[in-house]
Amino acid sequence: MIHQQKILIVDFGSQYTQLIARRIRESRVYSEINPHNFSIEKIKEERPTGIILSGGPMSVNDADSPNVSKEIFELGIPILGICYGLQLIAKELGGKVEPAENHEYGKAHLEILKDDSLFNGVNNGSVIWMSHGDYLTQLPNGFLVTAKTENSPICAISNPQKNIFGVQFHPEVAHTHCGKQILDNFLFEICRCKPDWTTQNFISTTIKEIKEKVGRKKVICALSGGVDSSVAAVLIHKSIGDQLVCIHVDHGLMRKNESAAVAKMFDDNYEMRIEHIDASELFLSRLEGVTDPEQKRKIIGNTFIEVFENEAKKFSDAEFLVQGTLYPDVIESVSVKGRSVTIKTHHNVGGLPERMHLKLIEPFRELFKDEVRAIGRELGLPEIFISRHPFPGPGLAVRVLGEITKERLEILREADDIFISELHLANIYDKIWQAFSLLLPVQTVGVMGDSRTYENVIALRAVTSTDGMTADWFRFDHDFLESVSNKIIRSVRGVNRVVYDISSKPPATIEWE
Repeated sequence: MIHQQKILIVDFGSQYTQLIARRIRESRVYSEINPHNFSIEKIKEERPTGIILSGGPMSVNDADSPNVSKEIFELGIPILGICYGLQLIAKELGGKVEPAENHEYGKAHLEILKDDSLFNGVNNGSVIWMSHGDYLTQLPNGFLVTAKTENSPICAISNPQKNIFGVQFHPEVAHTHCGKQILDNFLFEICRCKPDWTTQNFISTTIKEIKEKVGRKKVICALSGGVDSSVAAVLIHKSIGDQLVCIHVDHGLMRKNESAAVAKMFDDNYEMRIEHIDASELFLSRLEGVTDPEQKRKIIGNTFIEVFENEAKKFSDAEFLVQGTLYPDVIESVSVKGRSVTIKTHHNVGGLPERMHLKLIEPFRELFKDEVRAIGRELGLPEIFISRHPFPGPGLAVRVLGEITKERLEILREADDIFISELHLANIYDKIWQAFSLLLPVQTVGVMGDSRTYENVIALRAVTSTDGMTADWFRFDHDFLESVSNKIIRSVRGVNRVVYDISSKPPATIEWE
């Protein structure tokens, strides 16, 4: 997609880089992340409205520290350096960066020293968030010190003539109380952006682009029933109508009545062609006896490709395949650290486009999850569907720890249905980022009536988060937990114990497998 204006974020490996992009988009300006080795020629081609140099874990004085071409500072494009980005500006333009005697991590108070367009409307003494071990000890030529803190005598710098600015703190995190104002000042005062990155604009532009790309050809969509693929299907259908064929493969690992609910939602609201394939017996037979989570994922991914390919071959005139790839998948596959994250093959149908000679349509490859949800709302998908918690591609296969059997899946489905239903009844479902139940591969002794039992353990997990990158466990009222535990043990045959997971991410992950 071509954008008339954009903020280019150069990533030096900060854990907050995605957060910078999200904050800018929340101000309705399009932003894009690229690795630090993004060439100066490409930057010139992109013609960004502004450039942000992100933070990073290394010191600019390290021998192998990431860098940028010095030419970036001569392009006449406004630049904002954050933390590592500030130090890189200083080092490249003749200043000095040295290890700080007192490392700054956590809250500090900003003392503004000079009027500066970056700090318009920012209160002196505002709380900011620091995370650095080096600091500036000498300014580059042509720069002014615009703010300091107790431990950073040079906390913010500016060169108004060249439109180059830098801050030692992180305006993108919620702990920096004036962060939104600072970023907005950069966007609107310095870069002269217009706030026109909206869901309506995205929808109308994407519909037009897809029409032009597809023409009269047929398009296949792998409809998992998740938010991403469902919103993609509705958007593509709005563009090309009955040229779209959706294929929904039920792998037998969905939550209680989920496949039926997906089918009903589409049947009730949209006149779309959907092929429903029940392949649950095939998936379960191939998972028999398998306990290793990665092996489970591979089996599910490969079986999905096989089933989907066989079904899609019936539409030999199809030339395109729709995937619900999101921006975080794209960012992580080209990350600054050189990591390559395998996108789950059963979810983003990896390998299929090449094998079937299909061209990819990925309408959301520039979007975050919350932006896809906003588009879904704009397109009229039911709110109860749009606001559903994230669900892993392998489904309950990674929530039934250990071997997967029909009986164990049924136990988990019933327990999870009780847990989620109770969250809705208590009006707390929407306060939680993700909640689910797990069936543990252990049995424990219990007493029911006058009899000894030796049965299964259900673990409950509920976390709060903004983007799934970090998460904290949800503080339930104790009476709520007691009620849910009692209902599960009384209602689900084969369960005699319920536990609640109080681990945060990091060090734990949200899912257990």
